Amino acid sequence: MNASVNGTLESGICLHGNAVERYMYPTAYSLFFLIGFPANCLSLYVAWKNELGVYLFNLALSDLLFIMCLPVWVQFCLYDVWPHGKTMCVVCVFLLFTNFYTSAMLLSCIAVDRYLAIVYPLKFCTFRKRKTAVSMSIAAWIFTVVFNAMTVHPDSIYDVDNSICLDLFPLPQRQRIVNVARFVVGFLIPALVVGFCYWRICSDVKRNQTLGSMERRHVFRLLGCILLTLYLCFGPVHIMMVLRVLLEDCPYPNWLFFGYKVSVLLSMLNCLADPLLYCFMSRTGQASALNVLLILRRTWKKECQKENKFFVPLDVI
Repeated sequence: MNASVNGTLESGICLHGNAVERYMYPTAYSLFFLIGFPANCLSLYVAWKNELGVYLFNLALSDLLFIMCLPVWVQFCLYDVWPHGKTMCVVCVFLLFTNFYTSAMLLSCIAVDRYLAIVYPLKFCTFRKRKTAVSMSIAAWIFTVVFNAMTVHPDSIYDVDNSICLDLFPLPQRQRIVNVARFVVGFLIPALVVGFCYWRICSDVKRNQTLGSMERRHVFRLLGCILLTLYLCFGPVHIMMVLRVLLEDCPYPNWLFFGYKVSVLLSMLNCLADPLLYCFMSRTGQASALNVLLILRRTWKKECQKENKFFVPLDVI
Protein backbone atom coordinates (compact mmCIF):
# COMPACT_ATOMS: atom_id res chain seq x y z
CA MET A 1 0.00 0.00 0.00
CA ASN A 2 1.66 3.25 1.04
CA ALA A 3 4.89 3.39 2.95
CA SER A 4 5.88 6.97 2.35
CA VAL A 5 6.65 9.80 4.72
CA ASN A 6 8.95 12.70 4.02
CA GLY A 7 12.57 11.88 4.52
CA THR A 8 15.27 9.67 3.12
CA LEU A 9 16.61 7.43 5.85
CA GLU A 10 15.50 6.98 9.44
CA SER A 11 16.14 4.06 11.76
CA GLY A 12 17.47 1.95 8.87
CA ILE A 13 14.24 2.30 6.86
CA CYS A 14 14.18 3.96 3.43
CA LEU A 15 11.31 6.43 3.36
CA HIS A 16 10.10 8.22 0.26
CA GLY A 17 7.47 10.92 -0.13
CA ASN A 18 5.36 11.21 -3.26
CA ALA A 19 2.52 13.72 -3.61
CA VAL A 20 1.08 11.99 -6.70
CA GLU A 21 0.92 8.69 -4.85
CA ARG A 22 -0.76 10.35 -1.90
CA TYR A 23 -3.73 11.40 -4.04
CA MET A 24 -3.70 8.62 -6.64
CA TYR A 25 -3.99 5.78 -4.12
CA PRO A 26 -6.91 7.15 -2.07
CA THR A 27 -8.84 7.96 -5.25
CA ALA A 28 -8.28 4.49 -6.71
CA TYR A 29 -9.07 2.68 -3.45
CA SER A 30 -12.23 4.72 -2.98
CA LEU A 31 -13.41 3.78 -6.48
CA PHE A 32 -12.59 0.13 -5.86
CA PHE A 33 -14.66 0.27 -2.67
CA LEU A 34 -17.64 2.09 -4.21
CA ILE A 35 -17.78 -0.19 -7.26
CA GLY A 36 -16.41 -3.42 -5.84
CA PHE A 37 -18.61 -3.63 -2.75
CA PRO A 38 -22.03 -3.65 -4.50
CA ALA A 39 -20.66 -5.67 -7.45
CA ASN A 40 -19.33 -8.42 -5.19
CA CYS A 41 -22.51 -8.38 -3.08
CA LEU A 42 -24.48 -8.96 -6.28
CA SER A 43 -22.09 -11.73 -7.34
CA LEU A 44 -22.32 -13.28 -3.86
CA TYR A 45 -26.12 -13.27 -4.11
CA VAL A 46 -26.42 -14.90 -7.52
CA ALA A 47 -23.40 -17.29 -7.54
CA TRP A 48 -24.69 -20.49 -5.93
CA LYS A 49 -26.46 -22.56 -8.57
CA ASN A 50 -23.73 -24.91 -9.88
CA GLU A 51 -20.12 -25.98 -9.33
CA LEU A 52 -18.81 -22.93 -11.20
CA GLY A 53 -20.99 -20.73 -9.02
CA VAL A 54 -19.45 -22.22 -5.86
CA TYR A 55 -16.00 -21.05 -6.91
CA LEU A 56 -17.27 -17.62 -7.87
CA PHE A 57 -19.21 -17.33 -4.60
CA ASN A 58 -15.93 -17.84 -2.73
CA LEU A 59 -14.16 -15.34 -5.01
CA ALA A 60 -16.78 -12.73 -4.13
CA LEU A 61 -16.50 -13.54 -0.41
CA SER A 62 -12.72 -13.16 -0.55
CA ASP A 63 -13.04 -9.82 -2.36
CA LEU A 64 -15.56 -8.50 0.17
CA LEU A 65 -13.31 -9.36 3.12
CA PHE A 66 -10.53 -7.29 1.57
CA ILE A 67 -12.80 -4.47 0.37
CA MET A 68 -13.95 -3.92 3.97
CA CYS A 69 -10.34 -2.91 4.78
CA LEU A 70 -10.04 -0.36 1.96
CA PRO A 71 -11.24 2.63 4.03
CA VAL A 72 -8.36 1.97 6.45
CA TRP A 73 -5.85 1.89 3.58
CA VAL A 74 -7.31 5.14 2.21
CA GLN A 75 -6.76 6.80 5.58
CA PHE A 76 -3.17 5.52 5.66
CA CYS A 77 -2.47 6.88 2.17
CA LEU A 78 -3.91 10.31 2.99
CA TYR A 79 -1.96 10.86 6.21
CA ASP A 80 1.20 8.79 5.56
CA VAL A 81 0.82 7.32 9.05
CA TRP A 82 -0.80 4.05 10.13
CA PRO A 83 -3.02 5.15 13.03
CA HIS A 84 -4.45 1.76 14.06
CA GLY A 85 -1.48 -0.06 15.57
CA LYS A 86 0.32 -3.31 14.77
CA THR A 87 -2.61 -5.67 15.31
CA MET A 88 -4.87 -3.90 12.80
CA CYS A 89 -1.97 -3.76 10.33
CA VAL A 90 -1.49 -7.53 10.60
CA VAL A 91 -5.23 -8.12 10.10
CA CYS A 92 -5.42 -5.89 7.00
CA VAL A 93 -2.27 -7.37 5.44
CA PHE A 94 -3.51 -10.89 6.22
CA LEU A 95 -6.82 -10.18 4.43
CA LEU A 96 -4.96 -8.58 1.50
CA PHE A 97 -2.87 -11.67 0.84
CA THR A 98 -5.81 -13.95 1.61
CA ASN A 99 -7.61 -12.22 -1.23
CA PHE A 100 -4.57 -12.63 -3.50
CA TYR A 101 -4.09 -16.34 -2.97
CA THR A 102 -7.65 -17.56 -2.57
CA SER A 103 -8.38 -15.75 -5.84
CA ALA A 104 -5.39 -17.33 -7.58
CA MET A 105 -6.29 -20.83 -6.36
CA LEU A 106 -10.00 -20.50 -7.13
CA LEU A 107 -9.27 -19.19 -10.63
CA SER A 108 -7.06 -22.25 -11.09
CA CYS A 109 -9.94 -24.46 -9.93
CA ILE A 110 -12.29 -22.83 -12.45
CA ALA A 111 -9.74 -23.35 -15.24
CA VAL A 112 -9.30 -27.04 -14.29
CA ASP A 113 -13.08 -27.46 -14.08
CA ARG A 114 -13.52 -26.07 -17.60
CA TYR A 115 -10.58 -28.19 -18.81
CA LEU A 116 -12.20 -31.41 -17.54
CA ALA A 117 -15.63 -30.37 -18.85
CA ILE A 118 -14.40 -29.63 -22.39
CA VAL A 119 -11.42 -31.94 -22.96
CA TYR A 120 -12.78 -34.93 -20.96
CA PRO A 121 -16.58 -34.35 -20.85
CA LEU A 122 -17.44 -37.96 -19.92
CA LYS A 123 -14.35 -39.26 -18.18
CA PHE A 124 -14.27 -36.98 -15.11
CA CYS A 125 -17.95 -36.18 -14.49
CA THR A 126 -17.67 -37.18 -10.82
CA PHE A 127 -14.98 -34.52 -10.26
CA ARG A 128 -17.22 -31.71 -11.53
CA LYS A 129 -19.99 -31.97 -8.98
CA ARG A 130 -21.07 -29.29 -6.54
CA LYS A 131 -19.73 -31.30 -3.60
CA THR A 132 -16.26 -31.39 -5.18
CA ALA A 133 -16.35 -27.63 -5.77
CA VAL A 134 -17.26 -27.04 -2.11
CA SER A 135 -14.41 -29.32 -0.95
CA MET A 136 -11.89 -27.61 -3.24
CA SER A 137 -13.00 -24.17 -2.08
CA ILE A 138 -12.61 -25.15 1.57
CA ALA A 139 -9.16 -26.57 0.79
CA ALA A 140 -8.20 -23.29 -0.93
CA TRP A 141 -9.22 -21.27 2.14
CA ILE A 142 -7.37 -23.58 4.55
CA PHE A 143 -4.20 -23.57 2.45
CA THR A 144 -4.25 -19.78 2.09
CA VAL A 145 -4.81 -19.16 5.80
CA VAL A 146 -1.98 -21.55 6.73
CA PHE A 147 0.35 -20.05 4.11
CA ASN A 148 -0.38 -16.51 5.31
CA ALA A 149 0.09 -17.54 8.94
CA MET A 150 3.59 -18.72 7.96
CA THR A 151 4.50 -15.65 5.88
CA VAL A 152 2.81 -12.63 7.51
CA HIS A 153 5.23 -11.71 10.31
CA PRO A 154 4.26 -8.61 12.36
CA ASP A 155 7.85 -7.38 12.76
CA SER A 156 8.44 -7.61 8.98
CA ILE A 157 5.36 -5.64 7.93
CA TYR A 158 5.05 -2.95 10.60
CA ASP A 159 7.52 -0.23 11.55
CA VAL A 160 6.63 0.98 15.05
CA ASP A 161 8.90 4.04 15.02
CA ASN A 162 7.47 5.51 11.80
CA SER A 163 3.97 3.95 11.95
CA ILE A 164 4.27 2.31 8.53
CA CYS A 165 2.33 -0.79 7.53
CA LEU A 166 3.33 -3.39 4.93
CA ASP A 167 5.77 -1.66 2.58
CA LEU A 168 8.98 -1.22 4.50
CA PHE A 169 11.97 0.01 2.52
CA PRO A 170 14.41 -1.62 2.25
CA LEU A 171 12.94 -5.09 2.64
CA PRO A 172 13.72 -6.85 5.94
CA GLN A 173 15.84 -9.95 5.35
CA ARG A 174 13.04 -12.26 6.43
CA GLN A 175 10.64 -10.61 3.99
CA ARG A 176 12.96 -11.32 1.05
CA ILE A 177 12.46 -15.07 1.52
CA VAL A 178 8.73 -14.53 1.94
CA ASN A 179 8.53 -12.59 -1.35
CA VAL A 180 10.14 -15.44 -3.26
CA ALA A 181 7.78 -17.95 -1.64
CA ARG A 182 4.79 -15.78 -2.53
CA PHE A 183 5.92 -15.54 -6.14
CA VAL A 184 6.31 -19.31 -6.53
CA VAL A 185 3.32 -20.53 -4.50
CA GLY A 186 0.93 -17.63 -4.95
CA PHE A 187 1.47 -16.79 -8.62
CA LEU A 188 3.83 -19.01 -10.62
CA ILE A 189 2.12 -22.35 -9.90
CA PRO A 190 -1.47 -21.03 -10.48
CA ALA A 191 -0.28 -19.21 -13.63
CA LEU A 192 1.20 -22.42 -15.05
CA VAL A 193 -1.99 -24.37 -14.23
CA VAL A 194 -4.27 -21.78 -15.86
CA GLY A 195 -1.95 -21.40 -18.85
CA PHE A 196 -1.85 -25.17 -19.43
CA CYS A 197 -5.65 -25.46 -19.18
CA TYR A 198 -6.13 -22.52 -21.55
CA TRP A 199 -3.77 -24.04 -24.12
CA ARG A 200 -5.36 -27.50 -23.99
CA ILE A 201 -8.92 -26.16 -24.12
CA CYS A 202 -8.16 -23.88 -27.05
CA SER A 203 -6.59 -26.77 -28.96
CA ASP A 204 -9.56 -29.02 -28.26
CA VAL A 205 -12.18 -26.38 -29.14
CA LYS A 206 -10.49 -25.62 -32.45
CA ARG A 207 -10.52 -29.33 -33.38
CA ASN A 208 -14.10 -29.88 -32.17
CA GLN A 209 -16.37 -29.31 -35.18
CA THR A 210 -19.57 -29.91 -33.18
CA LEU A 211 -19.26 -26.62 -31.29
CA GLY A 212 -20.94 -23.62 -32.88
CA SER A 213 -19.29 -20.22 -33.24
CA MET A 214 -21.21 -18.81 -30.26
CA GLU A 215 -20.12 -21.70 -28.05
CA ARG A 216 -16.51 -21.19 -29.09
CA ARG A 217 -16.68 -17.47 -28.36
CA HIS A 218 -18.21 -18.15 -24.96
CA VAL A 219 -15.44 -20.61 -24.02
CA PHE A 220 -12.65 -18.32 -25.23
CA ARG A 221 -14.23 -15.31 -23.48
CA LEU A 222 -14.48 -17.11 -20.14
CA LEU A 223 -10.95 -18.51 -20.30
CA GLY A 224 -9.54 -15.24 -21.56
CA CYS A 225 -11.10 -13.41 -18.62
CA ILE A 226 -9.60 -15.91 -16.16
CA LEU A 227 -6.19 -15.66 -17.82
CA LEU A 228 -6.28 -11.86 -17.91
CA THR A 229 -7.44 -11.60 -14.29
CA LEU A 230 -4.66 -13.83 -13.02
CA TYR A 231 -1.85 -12.51 -15.21
CA LEU A 232 -2.72 -8.80 -15.17
CA CYS A 233 -3.81 -8.46 -11.54
CA PHE A 234 -1.31 -10.76 -9.82
CA GLY A 235 1.56 -11.07 -12.31
CA PRO A 236 3.07 -7.56 -12.06
CA VAL A 237 2.93 -7.29 -8.26
CA HIS A 238 4.61 -10.68 -7.75
CA ILE A 239 7.27 -9.94 -10.37
CA MET A 240 7.99 -6.64 -8.61
CA MET A 241 8.25 -8.54 -5.30
CA VAL A 242 11.08 -10.61 -6.78
CA LEU A 243 12.73 -7.56 -8.37
CA ARG A 244 12.72 -5.87 -4.99
CA VAL A 245 14.57 -8.88 -3.57
CA LEU A 246 17.14 -8.80 -6.39
CA LEU A 247 17.60 -5.08 -7.03
CA GLU A 248 16.42 -3.05 -4.09
CA ASP A 249 18.92 -0.94 -2.24
CA CYS A 250 18.74 2.33 -0.35
CA PRO A 251 18.39 4.53 -2.29
CA TYR A 252 16.81 2.08 -4.75
CA PRO A 253 16.04 2.85 -8.44
CA ASN A 254 13.10 5.21 -9.03
CA TRP A 255 11.65 2.91 -11.70
CA LEU A 256 11.53 0.08 -9.16
CA PHE A 257 9.62 2.20 -6.66
CA PHE A 258 7.18 3.49 -9.30
CA GLY A 259 6.73 0.05 -10.87
CA TYR A 260 5.98 -1.56 -7.54
CA LYS A 261 3.33 1.06 -6.69
CA VAL A 262 1.62 0.68 -10.08
CA SER A 263 1.65 -3.12 -9.71
CA VAL A 264 -0.09 -2.84 -6.32
CA LEU A 265 -2.85 -0.77 -7.91
CA LEU A 266 -3.24 -3.34 -10.69
CA SER A 267 -3.64 -6.09 -8.10
CA MET A 268 -6.60 -4.20 -6.63
CA LEU A 269 -8.44 -4.57 -9.96
CA ASN A 270 -9.03 -8.16 -8.93
CA CYS A 271 -11.90 -6.91 -6.74
CA LEU A 272 -13.67 -5.66 -9.88
CA ALA A 273 -12.64 -8.47 -12.24
CA ASP A 274 -14.13 -11.31 -10.20
CA PRO A 275 -17.75 -10.04 -10.38
CA LEU A 276 -17.33 -9.41 -14.10
CA LEU A 277 -16.08 -12.96 -14.51
CA TYR A 278 -19.39 -14.32 -13.24
CA CYS A 279 -21.98 -11.72 -14.15
CA PHE A 280 -20.79 -11.12 -17.70
CA MET A 281 -18.92 -14.26 -18.76
CA SER A 282 -21.47 -16.84 -17.62
CA ARG A 283 -24.94 -17.22 -19.13
CA THR A 284 -26.33 -18.17 -15.74
CA GLY A 285 -24.62 -15.17 -14.21
CA GLN A 286 -25.94 -12.82 -16.87
CA ALA A 287 -29.52 -14.05 -16.37
CA SER A 288 -29.28 -13.93 -12.56
CA ALA A 289 -27.69 -10.48 -12.51
CA LEU A 290 -30.31 -9.19 -14.97
CA ASN A 291 -33.12 -10.56 -12.78
CA VAL A 292 -31.68 -8.86 -9.70
CA LEU A 293 -31.31 -5.56 -11.55
CA LEU A 294 -34.91 -5.80 -12.82
CA ILE A 295 -36.15 -6.43 -9.27
CA LEU A 296 -34.18 -3.43 -8.00
CA ARG A 297 -35.55 -1.30 -10.83
CA ARG A 298 -39.14 -2.30 -10.07
CA THR A 299 -38.60 -1.61 -6.37
CA TRP A 300 -37.16 1.82 -7.16
CA LYS A 301 -40.11 2.65 -9.42
CA LYS A 302 -42.57 1.68 -6.71
CA GLU A 303 -40.79 3.91 -4.21
CA CYS A 304 -40.86 6.80 -6.67
CA GLN A 305 -44.58 6.29 -7.27
CA LYS A 306 -45.21 6.32 -3.51
CA GLU A 307 -43.29 9.58 -3.15
CA ASN A 308 -45.16 11.17 -6.07
CA LYS A 309 -48.48 10.04 -4.60
CA PHE A 310 -47.89 12.00 -1.41
CA PHE A 311 -46.24 14.98 -3.15
CA VAL A 312 -48.34 18.15 -3.18
CA PRO A 313 -47.29 20.84 -5.70
CA LEU A 314 -46.60 24.27 -4.22
CA ASP A 315 -49.10 26.03 -6.50
CA VAL A 316 -51.92 23.88 -5.05
CA ILE A 317 -51.18 24.97 -1.48
